[in-house]
Amino acid sequence: MIRPLFLALSATFALLSSPLCLGALAQEPEVIDGIAAIVNGEVITHSQIRIVVGPRERLLRSQYQGEELRKQLTQVRAAALKDLIDRQLIVQSFKKEKFSLPDHFVEQRMNDIIRENFGGDRNTFIKTLQAQNYSLSEFKKDEFEKIIVAAMRGKNVKPNTAVSPTKIAEYYRRHRDEFTSKEEVKLRMIMVPSRAAEGNAASQKAMAEEILAKIAGGAEFARIAQMYSEDSTRDLGGDWGWLERKTLAGPLEKVAFSLGKGKVSNIVELGGNYYILKVDDRRGGATKPLAQVRGDVEKKLMQEEAQRLQENWLAGLRQKATIRTF
Repeated sequence: MIRPLFLALSATFALLSSPLCLGALAQEPEVIDGIAAIVNGEVITHSQIRIVVGPRERLLRSQYQGEELRKQLTQVRAAALKDLIDRQLIVQSFKKEKFSLPDHFVEQRMNDIIRENFGGDRNTFIKTLQAQNYSLSEFKKDEFEKIIVAAMRGKNVKPNTAVSPTKIAEYYRRHRDEFTSKEEVKLRMIMVPSRAAEGNAASQKAMAEEILAKIAGGAEFARIAQMYSEDSTRDLGGDWGWLERKTLAGPLEKVAFSLGKGKVSNIVELGGNYYILKVDDRRGGATKPLAQVRGDVEKKLMQEEAQRLQENWLAGLRQKATIRTF
């Protein structure tokens, strides 16, 4: 008899990701299979790991090389093995509790995949499996276990359906940056080198002061920058465009983000040069009120609680298991 645990499995199908996409299964030349782990006497092979990480590995190979590629591959394979071990533990727990799953659940899931990914063409689906050295029985076993995992998680991971207002407010207070838009300034800048090595520091400082006086007297900043600035933006009237924090050197950033819209700085001496900054415009930096983000915070906290409960549940399964990795 089917236990009540699986009465709502049809609703779970929509949440399961398809294990089969064209080209999704990894194929490597001269593959040598072997045992990656033994979980309570049941074997997990390296080929199972390759099936899981195939698409991710191809992406990594296009992005990295050498030692960094080796490091990235090691990490994704270790994570895949951990996931496979956890899945094996969950399936074993399912069997130990003597739950059952009708075959038609797996057939229904397979038919959904054929309809959604292969236009209902079963022959194309079968040929794709064969091309990937993936048998129909392996596919069904994989889907069977995924359905079990989803159902067992639903049974054993039951977070609260609501979060206290106090916890929501505390999270908001400690993570205000998450709800604050990126602060930027539209900056113009004039740079006058000190030429200290040539003994001209005093005259260059006097020039910077004269430039600042001209601007204070109403001269157009952009025009003055074109005449006197000696940085790469001179021809653009000293226009650096929109900048966010951590773009400029610390002292310049501090001045730039302290200026109001349309304001000009005093002379900033840095690294042997003299700078004059003007903020043409500002944007961002506003924090959404708690009332506006309360729902998002509650959802995040519920997800974190579900993750914590799941990890505790899996930790309990691992503690009782005999697991060997190779």
